[in-house]
Amino acid sequence: MSTWFTRRRPAVELPRLSPRAQRAPAVRIDLHEVMPDLLPYLGQAAYIQLEQFRTLSRVAAEVSDLPAAERVAGAAGHALSKHQGIAAEIRRRGDDPAAAMRPFADEIEGFGAVLVGADWRETLLAALVAGGLLDDFFIRLAAGLPGDIGPRVAQLLGSDSGQEGMLSVLRDEIEQDPKLASRLAMWGRRLVGDTLLVARSALHLSGNRITDEERIEPIFTELIAAHTRRMDALGLTA
Repeated sequence: MSTWFTRRRPAVELPRLSPRAQRAPAVRIDLHEVMPDLLPYLGQAAYIQLEQFRTLSRVAAEVSDLPAAERVAGAAGHALSKHQGIAAEIRRRGDDPAAAMRPFADEIEGFGAVLVGADWRETLLAALVAGGLLDDFFIRLAAGLPGDIGPRVAQLLGSDSGQEGMLSVLRDEIEQDPKLASRLAMWGRRLVGDTLLVARSALHLSGNRITDEERIEPIFTELIAAHTRRMDALGLTA
């Protein structure tokens, strides 16, 4: 089945960030205006974590250095734990996790194919970039969920994701091969647009491009700022 990940996609215009020393105060928006319904939110979030687990498991199988493979496998385990936690929230509502995730299968599996790089290092960076952006995004949206489920989901998604382990593996690889840095920086920049498309697909937007951009720009500005910090931690340009 063809999805918009397998077709030529329009360029994604990313929010422009102010210089770090001059960053404006965060703008608060009413998340209820753009929030998806609860079950689709949970289904998409659960499938994203499952796809993250699959991606990291494949990387762990390709890494020959045992300590590095162990750190990547640990990150895969964290993604699986998050998936299981969100699935438990779906069951708590009396719904079936598989049925809740099924509408997002083509989209997210297509996105998973986009994350496969030329080697395991690129794929690991893709998991770091996409996982970080999407965790941040779904944590941000959790504030608009009804009742006490929002704090539970936010705490779950904000728990240890193994990012420090992934960062350390990539730092070691860059130290051993400094030329790798420029390739990874370029690859990381390519991934951001596709990842933000997945995030946007979760929102209920009006179809009015100007109004929608004004409403969601603060969310995406925060996401890009956090992404920039992760790339900084690797010594790469976001």
